[in-house]
Formats: sequence, C-alpha cells, structure tokens
Amino acid sequence: MGIVSGIVLFIVVWVLVFFVVLPLRLETQGDSGDVVPGTHRSAPADFRLGRKALLATYFAVPIFAVLATIIVTGAIGVRDFDWFGNMTSAPLSAD
Repeated sequence: MGIVSGIVLFIVVWVLVFFVVLPLRLETQGDSGDVVPGTHRSAPADFRLGRKALLATYFAVPIFAVLATIIVTGAIGVRDFDWFGNMTSAPLSAD
C-alpha cells in the first residue's frame, strides 16, 4: 500500500466513523426547551463539531491501523472471499 492509498483509506475510515459519532449524545433544541426562532426543533442545542471530530479521530486511528496491517501483510486476500469457486485459476507470479 502506498502513501496516497493509505491517506485515502484513513480519510474514508475517518468519514465513516464521523457519521457514526455525529448523533451520539445529541441534545436538540426541542429537548432543551430553548428553540431559536427560524430553526427546527430538531436542530442541535449545543453542537460541538471539534469534539466530534476528535472523537472520530480517536476511533478511526485504531480501525485504520487494523485495516492497514491486514492490507500490508496480505493476511486476507481477495481469494479468501471466493465462496462460490469462481476464481479457480492460480494467481500470476511476479517472477
């Protein structure tokens, strides 16, 4: 895995984790009872984007490390997912 593909993998993992982290501990304006005029009741009351980004980074780094290790070592390959036997020919050697 090259540097660019590693960066792309980290960004993809981070964004997915960020979308999972966004709704955690969300308190809406309707829940707090203080709805700002012109906003929906479901708008966040105290939205901390920086804290959510740090939490996403905290979880994304170990997930990325596991995925990168699997990719670099080749512990799991494409042929491991050949449940129906469609990839019967041997892979080409680099020699």
